[in-house]
Amino acid sequence: MAPRISLALALHNHQPVGNFGWVFGDVFDTAYRPMLDALDRHPGVRLALHYTGPLLDWLRAERPEFVERLAGIVARGQVELLGGGYYEPVLASLPARDRVGQLRKMADEIQRITGRRPRGAWLAERVWEPDLPTALVEGGYGWTILDDNHFRAAAIPEEKLWGPYTTDDQGSILTVFGTEKGLRYRIPFGDVDDVIGYLRDHATEAGDRVGMMGDDGEKFGSWPTTWEHCWGGNRWVDRFFEALEANAGWLTTTTPSDWLDRNPPIGRVYLPTASYAEMGEWALPPDESRVFTGLLHAAEAAGRPEARYLRGGFWRNFQIKYREINDLHKQMLRTSAKVNAMPPGPARCGALDHLFQGQSNDCYWHGLFGGIYISHMRLATCEHLIAAEDAADRAARTAGAVPGPDGVRVADVDLDGIDELVLATPGQVVVVKPSEGAGIGSWDVRAVRHALGAVLRRRPEASHERLVEHERAVSEQGAGAGAGVGSIHDRVATKEPGLAGLLHYDAYERRSGLVHVLPAGTTPGAFARAEFEELADFVDQPYQVLEAMTAGGGGHVRIARDGHVRTPAGPVPVRAEKRIEVAGGRRSPTLTLEVTLENLGETPVRGLLAVEWATTMLGGGSNPAAYYVLDGERVPHDSTGSRAGLASLHSGNEYVGLDVTTTLTPAADAWIAPIETVSNSEAGFERVYQGSALVLTWPLDLAPGARTSVRVEHLVSTSRDRAEEEGL
Repeated sequence: MAPRISLALALHNHQPVGNFGWVFGDVFDTAYRPMLDALDRHPGVRLALHYTGPLLDWLRAERPEFVERLAGIVARGQVELLGGGYYEPVLASLPARDRVGQLRKMADEIQRITGRRPRGAWLAERVWEPDLPTALVEGGYGWTILDDNHFRAAAIPEEKLWGPYTTDDQGSILTVFGTEKGLRYRIPFGDVDDVIGYLRDHATEAGDRVGMMGDDGEKFGSWPTTWEHCWGGNRWVDRFFEALEANAGWLTTTTPSDWLDRNPPIGRVYLPTASYAEMGEWALPPDESRVFTGLLHAAEAAGRPEARYLRGGFWRNFQIKYREINDLHKQMLRTSAKVNAMPPGPARCGALDHLFQGQSNDCYWHGLFGGIYISHMRLATCEHLIAAEDAADRAARTAGAVPGPDGVRVADVDLDGIDELVLATPGQVVVVKPSEGAGIGSWDVRAVRHALGAVLRRRPEASHERLVEHERAVSEQGAGAGAGVGSIHDRVATKEPGLAGLLHYDAYERRSGLVHVLPAGTTPGAFARAEFEELADFVDQPYQVLEAMTAGGGGHVRIARDGHVRTPAGPVPVRAEKRIEVAGGRRSPTLTLEVTLENLGETPVRGLLAVEWATTMLGGGSNPAAYYVLDGERVPHDSTGSRAGLASLHSGNEYVGLDVTTTLTPAADAWIAPIETVSNSEAGFERVYQGSALVLTWPLDLAPGARTSVRVEHLVSTSRDRAEEEGL
């Protein structure tokens, strides 16, 4: 009998929570609709498709005819729809109850569309931990797709990667396919004849092999240069489907569930924690990532067997690499616990859906796609978590919970073993980190669901080295970049020239209310470029909590540090004390900071006292809705500039419905500058607005034994209450 083989294609289609509507529309036109059109032209080709919850929601609202077509193509047996977590969370990062809840929500939606419950689940970013079978099976699923990288780490030989295995946890059995790297890198970037030849080379007379290729559907037309390749003049997809139909005598296309109905698994496997290979690189610190990548590529190029065991970092390490990801993750866990404690009813259902949206994976890691660097999606994730926590806290107030959700509490909210201070009112939640400069890392305004403090630190990335090398080559040789069609991992492109000149790195986490002592003559530009001299040790060092008091639906804290300021005569002991107070109503909360410096030494201390506020108003690209008002002049929130002797200023975002009036006592000089990062994406390196630094400065001339105090008061005004609008 002639050798035979089967091919199971599984295309994963995803758009993140918070992505722009025009992005959904563009990708629909370039990738999602063309693929369904191709399947109509080639009814003999069978495969599996996966659409995540945010994308299904958009399709249902904006392209309902597409959903009807999808149901029809499933009914005729050509396509199998996969399930998974509805809002595409990394399941391993969630509490067990939310893992199952997300999985069942998606299964319910697929059943509404097709009349059938899905049997297979797509695993977000193929992040695997060995306890996942329990949740997947409880959620109603029998199989999933992982990376062949997982199987190599479990010592499965290459020739044994052409079929599914079973694994189990706590008595729950799950079947796992591995998406084969040779197919994944050839489809659609290799020649069609090469793909067919590759499959022929792996066919057997028994016909008992299946090649699984599970990968992003967006690479079929939406990734840079791929539309012309897949659907334009090159017609790659149609030529590939024609080749599959022409070789149907020995090459059968199948859906994963149909294969499982006809064939037993190869055997049993227990897989270690893993994701795809690139994720292991991205999860490492920059220096370690460069070392690992070099070792891996050298081992692969030489065909050395140890390449199979080089897996890089662990997905959860993103919570170490990025403080902001850890804060977001722990806020999600805190919110999940609160929502779980709500009584059954419409309010709980609404809060649960916001919680699930706040678990969408894209902002809980960073690599080539998505990631914490995309500020509008990060703010959307925060928005849903704020909405869910707000609903839970309002339910607790109604129930008369003791203690109530408002006031001041001491708790280890970021789970680092050191307590933080949480100050909450019906209008806001503020989190202070005494162990790191007593900075305000979170400032959530509840009525408009805006995370004012969600600003990202500028830090080195391994990819920055590639950017510097690329710009050097362009400068010296006039070399082009990104030409031709190839894997997104191999391209180097930039959205604007000179991005390497924007690579400035912060020495500390960009929290608010941080106290600096700067040399007289420090310029706003030097501060913005992180090229200033820090004279004191107040910015990121531990403070002692002196007082934490709840009063009148709000409260205040007092925290102090006995530190030093460097002077020409040597270090001088100086005490820095902060008093942070929250008050006000739901629609008009207030946040006040008083800073007092006391010279405990015998030498004068001179320079500039600077208090830094890092906030985001979604102001990238000179967004006309986001602004500062300085001396009566309105400027974009991502502006650079300074004003002298201000007693007050405004900042806000009209679209969000937020205005902050900041009153300064005494009057201060104000410096503003955007906090911008340079990160990579599927379209190339780009600058990304992460927020704005408002630096308030006062001349400092502190005699021995003298004290000086400044006061910064923020009054937040909101033009809407989104909870009322939703009826939550």
